[in-house]
Amino acid sequence: MCAALYRSLIFVPGNSERFVKKAQNIAADVVCLDLEDSVRSSDKAAARRLVKGALGRPHKGRVFVRTNAPETPEIRADLESVVHRGLDGIVVPKVNTPAQVRAIARRLSTLERARKLEKIEIIPSIESASGVVSCVDIVGASPRVHALVFGIFDLLHDMSIEGKDTAAGEFARSIVPLYARAGNAVAIDSIWQNLDSAAGLARDCRYGRSLGYAGKSVIHPDQLRTVHRVFAPSRAELSWAKKVIEAYEASAVRKRGALRLDGKMIDEVHYKQARALLDAL
Repeated sequence: MCAALYRSLIFVPGNSERFVKKAQNIAADVVCLDLEDSVRSSDKAAARRLVKGALGRPHKGRVFVRTNAPETPEIRADLESVVHRGLDGIVVPKVNTPAQVRAIARRLSTLERARKLEKIEIIPSIESASGVVSCVDIVGASPRVHALVFGIFDLLHDMSIEGKDTAAGEFARSIVPLYARAGNAVAIDSIWQNLDSAAGLARDCRYGRSLGYAGKSVIHPDQLRTVHRVFAPSRAELSWAKKVIEAYEASAVRKRGALRLDGKMIDEVHYKQARALLDAL
């Protein structure tokens, strides 16, 4: 059982001051400030400064940053800039091998020690044929990995296939959550692009859930209500949330901070997530 929810992961352009400020009040499980696809090369440095400044502000969701891909020179500058207090994790796009995850995890460890930070989560994004066939090893590359994101459009581009509804695309989409679960992680489904079709979004979410996805990537706050309804927590997740609340509140009475529950470290972030989950019912 994951100690956090992954029903929704919303991408927010990291080069827009207006959108970055609005992100504070978005009730997604993961608010992901983007330094990759939505930011032109000439705007990367300015976007890093903007995102870094946002990390110290309160947000309704956990705060992640999507870095640039491991094979690009930008990722080192991304990590140097955004690995600070207030960052819960990073989404790493176009992960093809477990070695890429291990290298990033080592760099995070160095920065965490130097800056006295808690451990930062890694969500690899699977967007290529190599990434799909390496899913289990990618999940197992670091204990920081609790979830994967599936990116179908880059996958289809990698395979030189036109159109989302193809046999290859469906096969990859169905296999990623299976591989994620085999590695004791969850999978977050790809985006729904048509903002004018709420019914289509709901159908796509239901299909994704039937494949085993725990949640969905989102590109607009208006999609969250539908996504959260379809990916409503299971009985096991509700039971886990109640356990987290009870254990954390008992620990707080004893004036303790983080605690260990069923082999997992639980802190205030997990407590807030559990409380928000039950309050939303």
